[in-house]
Amino acid sequence: MKDVLQGREVIIEFAPVGSLVRVSAMDTQTLTEVITQGPASAGEAMLKRNALKRLEYVLKKKGLI
Repeated sequence: MKDVLQGREVIIEFAPVGSLVRVSAMDTQTLTEVITQGPASAGEAMLKRNALKRLEYVLKKKGLI
């Protein structure tokens, strides 16, 4: 599977909110930001992957990549 975000700078932020974690991912080139959330028990890797998948989806939908 080709990683379309390869070579792009993406800022990821984790913010715990009770038993959930709010994850924001922003593409610095287009200033596009997405926000996802999930249970803290899911683990950082899973939450990060979900945020990056959503960012990729939004960038494709907007025709930016």
